[in-house]
Amino acid sequence: MTFDSIFTHRRTGTDKIPEGPRSGFQRDFDRLIFSSAFRRLQNKTQVFPLPGTAFVHNRLTHSLEVASVGRSLGKMIGEQISAGYKGNDDVYEFYRYELPNVIAA
Repeated sequence: MTFDSIFTHRRTGTDKIPEGPRSGFQRDFDRLIFSSAFRRLQNKTQVFPLPGTAFVHNRLTHSLEVASVGRSLGKMIGEQISAGYKGNDDVYEFYRYELPNVIAA
């Protein structure tokens, strides 16, 4: 089984559709960020009670912080994995450049 045979338009029965100015990932990400369910997280606190010196993190800021950490870890891991795929440009570029965004989502 190869990477190309797993992720092919023949597998899903659709041809590649022009994406326009935003990729499918960016559209999905924006759909999440602007959703009412995501905005409802802003009024939910993670932990109570907190000492006076601690910052209050609500679920929204916590989610954004976790996504940021996931993106950083994905970048580090993607760089290591991509080293094994230097001959295959598509796979190399996915692990090198797209994996951090997938993990952050």
